Amino acid sequence: MEKTESEANPEEVNLVLESKKKVKFDDILVDLGDFGKYQKKAYFLLFLPTIFSAMQKQSWVFLGAKAPHRCKLPEEFSNSTYENADINLTSMIPWNKFEGSLSSCSMYGDEGETVSCTDGWIFDKTTFGSSAVMDWELVCEKKGMRATAQAVFMAGVLIGSYFFGWLSDKLGRKVSFFISVVVQAIFGFVSGLVSDYWAFVILRCIVGATTSGVFLVAYVLAMEMVGPKYRVIAGTLCQYYYTFGYLVMAMVAYFLNDNWQLLQIVLTLPCVLFLSYWWVVPESVRWQISEGKYEDAKDQIYKVAKENGVELNTEKVDLMITTTVNEKEKELTAKKASVLDLFRHRRICFRTLNLCFNWMVNSGTYYGLALSASNLGGNPYYNYLISAAVEIPAYAFNLLVLNHPRVGRRLALSGCMLFAGLVLTVTIFIPKDQTMLLVTLSMLGKLAITSSYGTVYIFSAELYPTVVRNVGMGASSMSARVGGILCPYINMLSDFWTPLPLIIYGALAFTGGILALFLPETLGRRLPETIQDGENFGLKDDSVQEVSLNENGTPDV
Repeated sequence: MEKTESEANPEEVNLVLESKKKVKFDDILVDLGDFGKYQKKAYFLLFLPTIFSAMQKQSWVFLGAKAPHRCKLPEEFSNSTYENADINLTSMIPWNKFEGSLSSCSMYGDEGETVSCTDGWIFDKTTFGSSAVMDWELVCEKKGMRATAQAVFMAGVLIGSYFFGWLSDKLGRKVSFFISVVVQAIFGFVSGLVSDYWAFVILRCIVGATTSGVFLVAYVLAMEMVGPKYRVIAGTLCQYYYTFGYLVMAMVAYFLNDNWQLLQIVLTLPCVLFLSYWWVVPESVRWQISEGKYEDAKDQIYKVAKENGVELNTEKVDLMITTTVNEKEKELTAKKASVLDLFRHRRICFRTLNLCFNWMVNSGTYYGLALSASNLGGNPYYNYLISAAVEIPAYAFNLLVLNHPRVGRRLALSGCMLFAGLVLTVTIFIPKDQTMLLVTLSMLGKLAITSSYGTVYIFSAELYPTVVRNVGMGASSMSARVGGILCPYINMLSDFWTPLPLIIYGALAFTGGILALFLPETLGRRLPETIQDGENFGLKDDSVQEVSLNENGTPDV
């Protein structure tokens, strides 16, 4: 005989009710207001520190700026000028016909033979009054050390993405955020004081790690309170904080042209101001729930509701907590996915390799083009300002096309990479004296690759099945960091031929654009959840059906 609802165990009744109505955190966000007063304030404040993290990421353009140089002659003083009118330089230093300038790494010996520079170098300080390259003479036989400094910094970014991800899970988003800010302030400041190359490189590696901590934690804290209606827009617009950081850095570098160490300190000091956020920044509600801090989570939700001027249904909030706890328990009992799961199944394996290659190419080309501003000729400050400014239309382009049914993710990614590949590759035909044309093509390539870099993140998250999405995005992110580590060495090739790095980036981008066409479109489709869904995704007999789109261009699921 079946029990009536009144005779049933209260716990069983609760389970029945919960199964009938699951309340997700996004449902609460809709009630709070997708992007209300509280969310706008948190969004604005949390991303401010990323401006200075952006500066640290690309500051090597100016900290490690290279300048025309020649051998220091025995009879010269260390403060002699590059074009020393008191000496017939061409009689003592070979002329480089290809570059149309004095040889950078050789001079004539006592018997007229060509020898390497024995007394150091004299640098042309017309454009850059000071840089680490000049102080530590990272030229000629030591020019690889200039690339290594930036490569080690990017290795730090890779380490930081995993370390601060782990730390934020253990100690909470708020604590992790403040640790990264404090460490960035201390080590960034000290790196501007040290006089030893390797000490500077190690300190900068740690600063690189903190840039991941600042941005990733700020992103999670700010975006988790943004409702689904505005999430794609908010996720794209936050990139403009980085762009603003690049623009400001170029102007600061221009005014601190004569002291690269002071520049490093000035770019770091504002981090101290963000320590005041301890009394402003909230802890992550999702993290509080996952750690069993249910009352703290509810208090935070009600605080948001009060500031936004809305009233919440307390029972609905309790149901959301229950739903989240139940899903967490299911995750704990489910089999953990590993990186190997990405390569056990043929289609998912090929798509993973495709995506990892595209992440590596996008990251390597993006940072490579930004860091090569001083290699292209012309005014490097103007070059870098343009390189940063082109990101503004690039992200605006993404907002227009990514949710457009005739374009979508796949064509946007492929089209931008193919265009970047085309304009960068044709630099092979640009005469040496056409500096402006070379810079223009490089900037068009930067615009396109910025757009594709923003697209590949969204596209990848939708392509990986739910059960392996975290490990898939982790593998993709690691590939991106590999691209960032390699690009300083690719840029070194400009010493042999100025357009050579651009041609390499162009060829890789063009290849990535073609490969992207083999990926299935995700716009307007239910996303794959299981491994089998992932294997079938994009096939004609695909069981993951198309669905209608909401206002945000994402599936109504």
